[in-house]
Amino acid sequence: MKNYISGGKAQLSRSLLLSTAIATFTASGALANSAPPLEDQLEEIIVSGAFEGRKLGETILGATVLNQDEILRRLNGTIGETLRSQPGISSTFFGAGASRPIIRGLAGDRIRVLDNGIGSIDASATSPDHAVAVEPALAERIEILRGSAMLMYGSSAAGGVVNVIDSRIPSAVPEDGFEGAVRYGFTSVDNGHEATAAFNALIGDFDSTKILLHGDYFYRDTEDYDIPGFAESARLRALEEEEEHDEDEDHEEEEEAFGTLENSFVETQGGSGGLSFLFDNGFIGFNIRQLDSLYGVPGGHGHGHEDEEGEDHDEDEEHDEDEHGEEEELVSIDLKQTRYDLTGEFSSDLGWFSKAKFRFGYSDYKHTELEGDEVGTVFSNEGWEGRLDLVEKGGDNWKGSTGIQIRSRDFSAIGAEAFVPPADSSQVGLYTVKEYTTGDWRFDFGARYEHTSYDVQEQNLERSFDGFSASVGAGYDLSEAAFAGVSVFRTERAPSTEELFSNGPHLATNAFEVGNPDLGLETATGIEATFTYATGPFSFVGNAYFTTYDDFIYEVATGAEEDELPVFEFRANGAQIYGFEARAEYHVGTYNWDGVGPVDVHIDGQFDLIEADLDRGGNDELPRLPASSYLIGIEATSDLFDVRTEVEGYGSVSDVSEAELPTDSFAFWNAFIAVRPFDDKNLSFELRANNLTDSTGRQHTSFLKDVAPLPGRNIRASFRAAF
Repeated sequence: MKNYISGGKAQLSRSLLLSTAIATFTASGALANSAPPLEDQLEEIIVSGAFEGRKLGETILGATVLNQDEILRRLNGTIGETLRSQPGISSTFFGAGASRPIIRGLAGDRIRVLDNGIGSIDASATSPDHAVAVEPALAERIEILRGSAMLMYGSSAAGGVVNVIDSRIPSAVPEDGFEGAVRYGFTSVDNGHEATAAFNALIGDFDSTKILLHGDYFYRDTEDYDIPGFAESARLRALEEEEEHDEDEDHEEEEEAFGTLENSFVETQGGSGGLSFLFDNGFIGFNIRQLDSLYGVPGGHGHGHEDEEGEDHDEDEEHDEDEHGEEEELVSIDLKQTRYDLTGEFSSDLGWFSKAKFRFGYSDYKHTELEGDEVGTVFSNEGWEGRLDLVEKGGDNWKGSTGIQIRSRDFSAIGAEAFVPPADSSQVGLYTVKEYTTGDWRFDFGARYEHTSYDVQEQNLERSFDGFSASVGAGYDLSEAAFAGVSVFRTERAPSTEELFSNGPHLATNAFEVGNPDLGLETATGIEATFTYATGPFSFVGNAYFTTYDDFIYEVATGAEEDELPVFEFRANGAQIYGFEARAEYHVGTYNWDGVGPVDVHIDGQFDLIEADLDRGGNDELPRLPASSYLIGIEATSDLFDVRTEVEGYGSVSDVSEAELPTDSFAFWNAFIAVRPFDDKNLSFELRANNLTDSTGRQHTSFLKDVAPLPGRNIRASFRAAF
């Protein structure tokens, strides 16, 4: 697939002109610390997985770290939209209520979203309309690990890991025995209100044992969001007009949605509480969390309601009817999750090892898909995950860790959209990673064995898989400022429940999905190179990668129809995915401004590009491959305030797979300002503007991209206080 940053020249030029105007004013000394400079970010210590304890600028594989300030600046309701503007990241955008990250074109079961190192234990990988049960508004840190991060987290992390880290189980005593924060925000595009509050408090101090109490709460309530024009794309409207013209029967003209995306509301709230016990050599803590969310699914995916004779119900004549005389009901999802977590770390002389870390999470998850007031389908996922990581004592030149991870899931879907049968699944993984340094050289080695099994009782089907994955890498300090590395890997992923056993209508994707129980392991062999440079005013990070797949699993249209839906089958063919991402930053200078003090001005930019091909006859395009993207920004930071303006752009996609329409390029102009007017700099007022030119944007990665554009102009005002 070829992605071109072309078209939309007028809106891009307008955005650049406006952005440059503000940038000039900023650099002149009138404005300007929420996100640290790239040079400082490269010094960040990673805490996730095999990268733990390593500086971001010294990782052989691609990684990104977002601190709390950057998370809140990009906060957008869902984890997918919050991370969408990071290099190499896209999202499955399914309206305001559901969006999951896509890393380097890979999504679903190939990406793991972790909650403090343990899976989110929900149904978000099953379908793009299912929300991730992780709340980014409470995150203190998000780490994105690309490449073969799956060595520690399993084959369902073959494409990468998003680890959302918060303080629900605190591991350190806060200064003065108490710390907390509150935040309130209002969004104009959806008349939205959101609030968060969290605290950690020392409630007991008994010699070598300290007891900490944690509590948090969040709330979000938004209406249907505004859009710049029609909900349906011009291509889809033209296609529908052509189809209606070719049909013999008469059709009544329907009023097309314009200005507001119907059924895009979100109502979410939740909270957690727990205790931590801190000792001289470690800690142990537990937490209980509740999540309740109700959100609309845009796009008109409702069933028509019929009685036993096939006649339509007519309880409410005000309902619109589709061309078959069936009532179209708006679909919403009522999601509930209760989760229990236990975490601990202990340092001691354990023979070969110096530290033991364990994490365990149990989740009772259910979401009900409502068609109007009627229950359509109920998805249930009761599962747990545990892991034990043993950190080796190591030596002068080497260190490492070895661990075990166990997962279990009891999944069921009952109702009209039960396209996946009830299935029990389990997975056991053993891994080891090692690092050896000598002089300016650094070498990484890692391996993982994994056993995955499925049991579908109603179909009397059982499948099991044994996979082995390994990676090796080398990095070299070219100088104090520059680092280069290369790694090669081979991974094996067991197919998911959906890929194996689907057999039914899936209205979210407008398809009748058919799995293939004979699928085997998906094997990937790849190479990745990285280069970082940071000295003086200039910093740069770049990653390039190439991965070839044996038996890459994907969905393809068969041309048949079932239940008036096109049939899509899961198949496996060879494939290649390759691309690069780069980010650079330049420190313009530090300016002294009377009454403000020093003001630092930075210019930054990033770009990513991905290509993919399937080894099959005919159309070789990979469905919903992300468009190329770029971001250009300038910001100024000071103790009094921070200001940033940027242009975020996405290329057009012209080469598409079956059942896809091309997607136009688009660009958003964004701006941000945070003011800290008091001596206490923990109090701040923030104003963020997204898509100031009210441009239409459609993500090619979204199943809804032709019926649900991204939100229009949005002004977010918020207040934050930490104490």
